[in-house]
Amino acid sequence: MERFINILIIDDDHKNQKGLKEILSGGGNNILLADSIDTALPLLKQKEIGILLINIDNPFFGGIELLQSLKEISSVKNMYKIVLTADSSSGAKMVKGLNEGAVDYITIPFNPNLIQAKIEVFKSLFYKDQRINQLLNNIFPATVLEDLSANKAFSPRRFENGIVLFTDFVDFSSKAKDIKPIRLLKKLEYYFNQFDVIIERYKLEKIKTIGDAYMALAGVTEHHEEPSIRACLAAIEIRDFLRNEQDIARAMNRDFWEIRVGLHMGPLVAGIIGSSKISFDVWGDTVNIAARAEQGTKPGHITITKEIAKNVSDFMNLEPRGAVNIHKRGGSIEMFYLNDIKLNHCLYGEGKIASTALRIKCGLTSIDFEHMRNDITNRLKALLPEDVIYHDISHTLNVEKAAIRIAKLEGINEEDFLLLKTAVLYHDAGYILQHDSNEAFAIMIAENNLPKFGYTQDQIKTITNIIKSTSTDIEPITMLEKIMCDADHDYLGRADYYNVSNKLRLEMANCGNKMNELEWVQFQLHYLEKVHRYHTETAKNIRLQSKKVRIAELKEQLKILK
Repeated sequence: MERFINILIIDDDHKNQKGLKEILSGGGNNILLADSIDTALPLLKQKEIGILLINIDNPFFGGIELLQSLKEISSVKNMYKIVLTADSSSGAKMVKGLNEGAVDYITIPFNPNLIQAKIEVFKSLFYKDQRINQLLNNIFPATVLEDLSANKAFSPRRFENGIVLFTDFVDFSSKAKDIKPIRLLKKLEYYFNQFDVIIERYKLEKIKTIGDAYMALAGVTEHHEEPSIRACLAAIEIRDFLRNEQDIARAMNRDFWEIRVGLHMGPLVAGIIGSSKISFDVWGDTVNIAARAEQGTKPGHITITKEIAKNVSDFMNLEPRGAVNIHKRGGSIEMFYLNDIKLNHCLYGEGKIASTALRIKCGLTSIDFEHMRNDITNRLKALLPEDVIYHDISHTLNVEKAAIRIAKLEGINEEDFLLLKTAVLYHDAGYILQHDSNEAFAIMIAENNLPKFGYTQDQIKTITNIIKSTSTDIEPITMLEKIMCDADHDYLGRADYYNVSNKLRLEMANCGNKMNELEWVQFQLHYLEKVHRYHTETAKNIRLQSKKVRIAELKEQLKILK
């Protein structure tokens, strides 16, 4: 698996910059250069820097002062700082640099082998840090991790209006007896992974799974608006996802699983439990009532209590259930079936997907990206002609991966990131209709579809400009357009170049442009040498060197063919 890292070199000596870039180029290293602290600061703020190399010899350059200031910035705490110095005799500067947060030093003049070895060590540590942070984020809420980082502890806290969501599968025990353990685990994993995506989409917090039960919170570990509405939207989407799965299973005459969902809002206590194997959990009567709401609902239905109903009744269609007894606890609570979203607060008039206004009210992005993505990928899978071998759904998904990688290395903000990914998913949709001028048809499809998913006209204009930039006769201008073009041609500098290019050759043959071996090699060489160029510094850093290798290989093939 390819891994990439931003390495920032801060040095006012351009000879040092050039030497280090030559030594470190390749291997997934995106080398960034700054010749002053002023030019370095925007890069440090915008991009995630994995390794920082900074010259500390010149007292007027400010290298030591920058190291001191970086010690106070939490966003760069996982960055590995290495000092550059020619003063290797006394070591005083190196010691000062290490005291200010540097982890190692590199002496000038450079020893390429030693530098490469050191950088590989810190790259490995950086990737390990990323993996550990990812695992911690999967286990603990962000607010808990912040407290643990700052205070080394998370004290139990009481929340007056925490919302608990429970799901479980109907007759799970009896169904589980007839399924092999590995298949059962994979099926549970498939459903729970889908639940995770939905829960994250509505800014809820997954707490745990207990067998076939799934538990999540709203309004406890995050501070987004309208937690009751967000929790209900998540519940509706989970239920509808299972209903779709059931429809498919019935059509194929297969067994299917049904789900129950229950929600309640009230006081609860949240905290960390355990000493050696710690976990985050919640306790209180609210948890028990939410569990009872779930256990007492009908298969394929959602039950909410009156505490939630009074917050969502203006937006959701509810069906009264009356008072429901709470086992063990005693007493009863008024409950309701949650059916769907009211027509004036949903898209398409189906009661399933929240309107743009309702999403904004809940503190969510106005763009319903996931539903848009499902819609366009399903269209591409179903409607792209069979002779479209290269510009198929796998190509679109590969371009999406490349665009995500470049955008992250470039430090693109969240909204621009969504617009870029949207443009990527639509950029080859025009091939559904025709090969020639496919960009124009892709833009037409985007303009017709995207308003349904909450995209504004300004956002759609940005997206269509990004799509338009993939035309060979248009020069990309904005950073998003440059990333789009570089992602579209990412494979030119990848190891799988020949596999991908052969698909292009077959597609061109299907369109009547069949070439013999000599013509094909000449066509590739002309395009790689005379037509194509990478636009972002990231793509140049991580792909240009390999692209040059492809050019050299093709030239050797040309000699043989001639």
